[in-house]
Amino acid sequence: SASPGVTVILRDFPEGPEHDVAATARSFSSLPGVPVLVATEVAPYPPVVPLPPGVTLLPLRPEPHRAPPRPELAVGTRHVALVPDGARAVPGLLRRMRDLLEASEVATVRVVVAPVGRVRPRCWEAEVDVKAWTVSDHHAGHPAGHPGDLCGALDGAPAVLLLRTCDLFSLPFPLSRPVLTSLSLQASLRGWRLLLLPDSFPLAPRPPPTAHGQWKARNSLEKQRRALMEQFGLKLELLPDGRQRWHGCTKDTPRCFGTIHAQTPQYLLAGRWTPPCCLRALRATARHVVAELEAAGVRYWLEGGSLLGAVRLGDLIPWDYDVDLGLYQEDLPKCRWLAAVLATGRPVEDSEGFLWEKAAEGEFFRVHFSRTNRLHVDLWPFYPRAGGVMTKDSWLGHRQDVEFPESFLLPLVPVAFAGAVAKAPHDPRAFLEFKFGPGVIENPEYPNPEVRRL
Repeated sequence: SASPGVTVILRDFPEGPEHDVAATARSFSSLPGVPVLVATEVAPYPPVVPLPPGVTLLPLRPEPHRAPPRPELAVGTRHVALVPDGARAVPGLLRRMRDLLEASEVATVRVVVAPVGRVRPRCWEAEVDVKAWTVSDHHAGHPAGHPGDLCGALDGAPAVLLLRTCDLFSLPFPLSRPVLTSLSLQASLRGWRLLLLPDSFPLAPRPPPTAHGQWKARNSLEKQRRALMEQFGLKLELLPDGRQRWHGCTKDTPRCFGTIHAQTPQYLLAGRWTPPCCLRALRATARHVVAELEAAGVRYWLEGGSLLGAVRLGDLIPWDYDVDLGLYQEDLPKCRWLAAVLATGRPVEDSEGFLWEKAAEGEFFRVHFSRTNRLHVDLWPFYPRAGGVMTKDSWLGHRQDVEFPESFLLPLVPVAFAGAVAKAPHDPRAFLEFKFGPGVIENPEYPNPEVRRL
C-alpha cells in the first residue's frame, strides 16, 4: 500500500554544533514530493528550529512517556534514501537511482549508491563469518555491462543509499551507524549487491575543521564503529593489507563469555565458536606457560582437547575455551610461580601480567590471561602409582579424565601448538584413543554432545 516516490532519511550527522542537518534537510525537501525524516536518538544540537516544511524529526530512542519508536511506520513510500550530512540534492537523481534499482536485471542488486562529493567510496567484498565472529575485507572486481560498479560492500567516503523500504526494514539493524558500514555488512550476509553509480551528489563546502574538530570526528566514528561491531557480534576485522582490527576482549577487560555449564559455553548454544579474541588470549597464555615450564625444567605435556587440537590442527580446537597441560607433581616447585603459589596459598601475578593460582575446584593450578580476563590454562599435577600408572588427586568426571600408563610419557616429544612448540606423549594417537575412544582424531565433536552436537 506504500505510495510511489522516495523518502529521504538523514541519519549520519555529527552530534555537536558542526552538523549541517537544517541545510541538508532543506535541500532535499525542496524536491517535489520528497518527505524528509531526521532519524536520531538525541535531537540535533544546536537545535534545528523550526524544521523546514516537509521535514519531520524521527526519534529512535525509547522514552517512558511515549509509544516505542517504529521508524518503519513513518515511511509511506516504496523507496527510501539514506542521505549523509552535508549532501545537496540534484533534481532527478533520486528518481534515476530508483529506476535503475527497479530495472536491474541482477536480482541481488538491492541498493543503488551515489557518492557525495568528489571522493568515491571504496568498493569491496565483505565476507562475514558469524560462527567465527569475523569479517574479512577483500578487494572487489568491477564487472562490465552495468551503469556502475557492483560491490559487496562500501566504505571510506559519504554516499546516498537508495533501496526499497521493505528491504531496509527487513534488516535487523536498519538505521545503525555508521550507515554505510552497517548496511554493507547486513547486505553481505544476505547476498545483496550494491550498485555504485558514476553520478554524484554535491557536498556542501565547509571551513576546514580544527584539530579538535578532527579529533572529535575520528573519536565519534570509532565509537560508532565499536558499538556497531558489538551489536553485530563481530570481534575481528581482517583488512586487505593484512592488518587486523580487534573489537573483542583484552587483558584489561573480562572475557567474552560467562561461566560454563556442562562443558558447553553459551556461544556454542548460539551456534558460534570461540570468539577470536579469546582464542588469541588462550594462545598467548599457553605459549607463556609452556615457555615458563620449559625454562624451569618441568616435565609437562598437552592434555585432553588441547592435545587433540595439536594433532588435528597444530592449534587450539576452534570451539575450545581453555588449555589443559599435565605435569609431574614432583616438578611443581621447579617453576617459581607455582612454588610461590604453593608457599603462600595466594594467587601470584608474574612479570608479564599472567595470574597463577590454585584452582578452587580441586588439586590443580590455573594460569589466567590476566587478573581481569580469566581465560586460562589448567595445570594438572600427575604422579605415578604402583604399576606404572599416572594418577592425580582431582577428577572432574569428564569421560577422558582417567588414569593412564606412564609409558605414554616416556619419552615426551615436541608438537606444533598455538604458534609455538609444546611437549606431548610420544604416541599422541594412542594416548588420545586411550582417553577418548577410537576415531577421536577423525571425528570432531563438541565437549558434551548430549547438550550440543557439532
